[in-house]
Amino acid sequence: MNLSYWEYKSWLSHIDFTIIGSGITGLSCALQLRNKHPKANILILEKGMLPNGASTKNAGFACFGSISEILDDLKRHTEQEVIDLVTKRVQGLQLLRHSLGDDAIDYQQHGGFEYFLEKEEELYAKCLERQPYVNALLQSIFKDDVFATVSDAFGFKKVKNQAIYNRFEGQIDTGRMMEALLKKAQAQHIKILNCCQVTDIEDTAGGVAVKTSHFDFKSDKVFIATNGFAANLGIKDTKPARAQVLITTPIKDLHIKGTFHLDEGYYYFRNIENRILFGGGRNLDFKAEETTSLQQTPLIQDKLEEILKEVILPNHSFNIPHRWSGIMGVGDQKRPILKQLSANVYCGVRLGGMGVAIGSLVGKELADQLD
Repeated sequence: MNLSYWEYKSWLSHIDFTIIGSGITGLSCALQLRNKHPKANILILEKGMLPNGASTKNAGFACFGSISEILDDLKRHTEQEVIDLVTKRVQGLQLLRHSLGDDAIDYQQHGGFEYFLEKEEELYAKCLERQPYVNALLQSIFKDDVFATVSDAFGFKKVKNQAIYNRFEGQIDTGRMMEALLKKAQAQHIKILNCCQVTDIEDTAGGVAVKTSHFDFKSDKVFIATNGFAANLGIKDTKPARAQVLITTPIKDLHIKGTFHLDEGYYYFRNIENRILFGGGRNLDFKAEETTSLQQTPLIQDKLEEILKEVILPNHSFNIPHRWSGIMGVGDQKRPILKQLSANVYCGVRLGGMGVAIGSLVGKELADQLD
């Protein structure tokens, strides 16, 4: 790109802080930096026209995990680590709601339900048996039991007639959330350049040399908030995980409200007014879904439609007007990677599919690494 003197002077000169990625984490980091450094020159670089990972493509679950997900976390984490993970998710959601307001993000607390397919005898029995234990484990966070067993009230098919309910779960409008974050950043005079992919960064004696798909420049400090794309910038212990999603046309008299999980959280659905948003299925082919491609695959899309027709909406006709994919950042551990990579480069990545819950907090903690 042949930039003019004016363009370099106004947008790319004397940059104090550069944030790579304009998702929840990147914008939250920028806002925290602005709060601490009112006169700093702050620049966000985003490779997509819109945030290109999961921030504008997620399902809008304001949640901290179903009971089977928490039990699965306990296989790879200590009890205290799981308590810390859930605490971060709760604190992150509180920070998001406080920062933007419930009206701005259309926060609704209809609760969350985990359903079990008829064939999932072992998982169903284990979750019921361990429910008192998990409630006791989370008691210090919520000061009350989180999970309760309830009868199916939605007419689903091919599932156990009881579900495990969590009244603390909620849902948001992802688009409105990101609009509110972007408006807040712009109001704080934070510059955002879209369609600008960072190809390399090098920490030098004179600052961080940043190379992009269009131009090169220097920044005093750089903060990497690219989550599922972090490996492209050399950050180990994180890998991409594609999440495929679809949404139905409006359904007359739809009485399903809330957030729902199936199959240890690998399938998830919710209402958006009188539509059903449904996503998941990466467990059908984990290796193929370790990709940054935003395409969809027949294997997963066909399975999503099958479950919609046979389990979730067996008595309704519908069409699928929209399908999309988002890229999460995952790894062997659920804890985010928050660390200083070099003298002037920091990262906050690997949100483990919980970006809505912890993105605001990880962004804040990313900026706080300067302290």
